[in-house]
Amino acid sequence: MKKVLIVRASAIGDIVFASPFAEAIKKTYPDAYISWLMEKGNEVLMADSPYVDECIVMPVSEWKSLWKNGKKLEAIKKIRAFGAELKARHFDVAIDLQGLLKSGIFAWMSSAPVRIGLGSREGSQWLMNKVISRAGESHRISSEYLYLAEQLKLDHNHFTPSLSLNSQSEKLALEKLAAHGLHPGKYVVFAAFTTRPQKHWFADAWQNMAPMVKEKTGLIPILLGGPADKVAAEEIHSGAQDIINLVGQTRLAEAVAIVAHAGALIGVDTGLTHMGIAFDIPTVALFGSTCPYTNTTRDNAKVIWLGLPCSPCRRKPTCNDRFDCLREITPENVMTTLESALKSES
Repeated sequence: MKKVLIVRASAIGDIVFASPFAEAIKKTYPDAYISWLMEKGNEVLMADSPYVDECIVMPVSEWKSLWKNGKKLEAIKKIRAFGAELKARHFDVAIDLQGLLKSGIFAWMSSAPVRIGLGSREGSQWLMNKVISRAGESHRISSEYLYLAEQLKLDHNHFTPSLSLNSQSEKLALEKLAAHGLHPGKYVVFAAFTTRPQKHWFADAWQNMAPMVKEKTGLIPILLGGPADKVAAEEIHSGAQDIINLVGQTRLAEAVAIVAHAGALIGVDTGLTHMGIAFDIPTVALFGSTCPYTNTTRDNAKVIWLGLPCSPCRRKPTCNDRFDCLREITPENVMTTLESALKSES
């Protein structure tokens, strides 16, 4: 492995899970040049990693915009040109960690003589030389990527998510915190938002959680999220003035830095929550409709999952939107778990 292309373009949480894979390659092949292909915006997650030499940005949103606006020929030309750029880099190995047709196409377009797919489907398996199934200990964080590392005989002795900070983004993040009277280690991040309602804890639960955390730990709760989460954030904030609402006010790289400097994190199954584990801060992760990792590999990271018969339902809830798997997780339960995580930290 002299020149390696890793393809894991999205989503944020999955990139966090996959982060130790680059380290495993680098430890096994110290002279390898590792490039990571990801969608625009996500590159901040791995751009400062000591194990990734280069992030290649894939402007998917630009291509989609051209296609939707009737400029299909131009979109196709740009995609082909991007593929030609990949081919010109002369990769020895392309590893598709995403396993979808769209990711497999770019691994194939790289013309790497060895193309390895993780659980490849949707036809992408026909674009690979070798497909390795998604397996491993399902309740361990990053298990499928660890299994792939084992199958490829990579050094996997330390295989836990880890991220590095961009110094400029870290500076901006600390300035934003200071503007709200917040200091490193003195706040708790509430990572309340994700892509599907069946993964969300309830607004009233967060509202009840805020004063409880502040009183028992002295940590100031802050809400983090993207622009699409503003309405939901306002609903939570309207009933809990103890919370500082930073939703939509930070770029991804700044949010990463805010998580890294937090005293603790409470969150649902979303990228920001998994970052808490990557940065080794006390973390409580709430799972319901999705399959949990109960083995976080860190003593200060705890998972709450009730294991109801209907859970995980993934994208097909059967509870008529009651989401009992999360409703039955109480703020008191979360507080007890957080105190345990904080105790493990000390």
